[in-house]
Amino acid sequence: MKIEDFMKLALTEARQGDAPYGAVIVKDNEVIAKGHNTVKRNSDPSAHAEINAIRSLTTRLKKTTLNGSILYTTAEPCPMCATACIWAGISEIVFGASIQDLIQINQLQVNISCQEIIAKGFKKIAVTPGILKQECIELFK
Repeated sequence: MKIEDFMKLALTEARQGDAPYGAVIVKDNEVIAKGHNTVKRNSDPSAHAEINAIRSLTTRLKKTTLNGSILYTTAEPCPMCATACIWAGISEIVFGASIQDLIQINQLQVNISCQEIIAKGFKKIAVTPGILKQECIELFK
C-alpha cells in the first residue's frame, strides 16, 4: 500500500469518531491498529484518535514500545498525542491537516507543533505533513 492508502484508512476511521480525528498504526506495511476520537462518548478528554490507537495496540501486544511503527493521522498530533508517540516509540508520524490549518478554520487547538514537542523529547520521530491535506481539512468544515 502507498502512503495515501493508509491516510484514506485514517479518514475512514475519523468518520466514526466524536470529532473528525482518525488514526491508523502501520508496521511492515500492515495496519496493526486503528483509532478514532471518543472524547464525548467516553467522557475522557484524553481519548484522542492517536491515544486510542496506541492504547489498543499496546494492550493487545502487552508491551509499551511500538518501535518501527508509523502513525497515520488526519490531523497533526496535539502536544499530548505527540508526547504519547515519543513514549510509545513510534518511528514516524504522517498527518494530513496541520494544527495551523485547523486554527485557520476556527478549530480549537493548542498551538504547538508536533515537531516542537519531538525536538524537545528523547526520541527523534520522522514527521511527514500534508498527506491528503485537503481531504482531511474538509472533515473539519
